[in-house]
Amino acid sequence: MNLICVSIKENTTENVIRSLKGLELAEVRLDALKELKEGDMEKIFSQSMKLIATYRPDGKSDEFRKNILIKAIDSGAAYVDIEVESKDEYENEIVKKAKQKNCKVIVSYHNYEKTPPRGELEQIIQWCFESGADIAKIACKINSDRDNARLFGLLDSEKKIIIIGIGEKGKITRIVAPILGSQFTFSSLAVGKETADGQIEINTMKKAIAELRRYL
Repeated sequence: MNLICVSIKENTTENVIRSLKGLELAEVRLDALKELKEGDMEKIFSQSMKLIATYRPDGKSDEFRKNILIKAIDSGAAYVDIEVESKDEYENEIVKKAKQKNCKVIVSYHNYEKTPPRGELEQIIQWCFESGADIAKIACKINSDRDNARLFGLLDSEKKIIIIGIGEKGKITRIVAPILGSQFTFSSLAVGKETADGQIEINTMKKAIAELRRYL
């Protein structure tokens, strides 16, 4: 299983496809595309690697975002990511389409200010799975070592979970979490191509995980 997912955030379909070359698992940030033309979803999601379709809220209507994600699922996306706070009608239609197409659903929670208490995080994970998740993704800003420890503790579960520490202090989670059971981790394609604070470039990530495995 490939534990590293490269997050791609490009403004044209051509640049997305160029960035995907040689990868096995990648997230495509559809909210970054400046223009979506007829056939673009097919061009992107018919690629041979496994792709996550993600469209973060960007001011567009839920109806617009939903239709783009459903088109990505129809075009071959292996995963679709939806926010746990999404409205039911948005969420339900995407989950229904994903189940029909054997596309795995990632329901994600992002907190860019702090890492909530353990009990609250466990409630959020439960909320993710009640929303139709195959995988729950918890991404929180890390302000202390205890925040990292709290996220790692969530992996003591039979459920499929991704944990991510946001920010410089959270970098350790990006390297260690997949070894401890997180479904995968996210990296950037290159330095300067980060899609989130604290993201690590893919080759550096590979070396760090390989080095850690030497001691296990």
